[in-house]
Amino acid sequence: MRKYWVALSSIEEIGSSFIQRLYHYFGDIESAFNATDLSQIEGLNIKKAEKYLRLRDKLDVDKIVAEVENRGINYLTFDDEKYPRMLKNIDDPPSVIYYKGDLFGCNLDKTLAVVGSRRATGYAREALAQIISELNGTDVCIVSGLASGIDTTAHVSALDNNLKTVGVIASGFDYTYPAANKELYKRIENGCGAVLSEYYPTFEPLKFRFPQRNRIVSGLSYGTLVAEASLKSGALITANLTLEQGRELMCIPGLITNPNTQGIYKLLKNGATLVTCADDILEALGWEIKVEQKSLFSLPDLSEDEKVIYDTLEIEEKSVDELQAFTKLSIDNLLMYLTTMELKGIIKQVDGDRYKRVNPVNRS
Repeated sequence: MRKYWVALSSIEEIGSSFIQRLYHYFGDIESAFNATDLSQIEGLNIKKAEKYLRLRDKLDVDKIVAEVENRGINYLTFDDEKYPRMLKNIDDPPSVIYYKGDLFGCNLDKTLAVVGSRRATGYAREALAQIISELNGTDVCIVSGLASGIDTTAHVSALDNNLKTVGVIASGFDYTYPAANKELYKRIENGCGAVLSEYYPTFEPLKFRFPQRNRIVSGLSYGTLVAEASLKSGALITANLTLEQGRELMCIPGLITNPNTQGIYKLLKNGATLVTCADDILEALGWEIKVEQKSLFSLPDLSEDEKVIYDTLEIEEKSVDELQAFTKLSIDNLLMYLTTMELKGIIKQVDGDRYKRVNPVNRS
């Protein structure tokens, strides 16, 4: 019965893998819940099993379920018919999925995970937003972790382009993390997708729960797009999980001198698919490909010096003096190139002598 899944998930001292172990050994969740002898389960830690039995015996099952339902939280258990197929196939699937919003209004057969740096550069956010905008008109569902940075850009870009999105959080629903995303949570829950968690509502967003959350982000998805990642980025955890789960791994390239892209190039060297437009994603995943779609990087021909200037402007706008310091060009040559690049529509002058990139697709 479903209530036993929920009751077991409320025991904070055990994890989903422990519950799954009981379930698969005893064959059904009610038998697993009521079992008093766990000694025959191979490899089960005896002390942990004894502690679990003490905690389980204190549970008020009906009260625990009522606390979930009174909060307006929906849930799916592992043996539910509607439990997402892709998630069920991973090595350590969550025993219970708690969710708010319209999970089944999302096309769970076309799910794309998006991960990346919490301190994302302007370039990475703009590039990701552009690629997601090219998915407008498809039924692709964007899955991410509702964290700051790339996650937030992924969710907002999906919503702004009439795409459904699923946010996977690393706590129970009694917490909103980060607090700055409170309105984004509401926007997703109010008909534009779903927010979900494997954690009982009272569980806090503790540090160790974020890596655990990542397996669900990738596990729900047919592929993962990494938008920006340093060599120490948590996004690489999700990237590795994607490969372990046998899913497609894709990356958006960035400036090679930017530390936040070093993880990207490591993944690309190891065989990840390079993505510069939405068609690259659709093709990699074998989904229907839209036609007449321009690449994010469809730039006009540039001289070597112009490429240096363009790359220098990748992360943020710069003054003429800053550009000269970075490029080592003479002031006359630099001004000539800046004028030429403005005429080509790939940069523009802002705030006096400062310059910034122009989106190469929209030219805005």
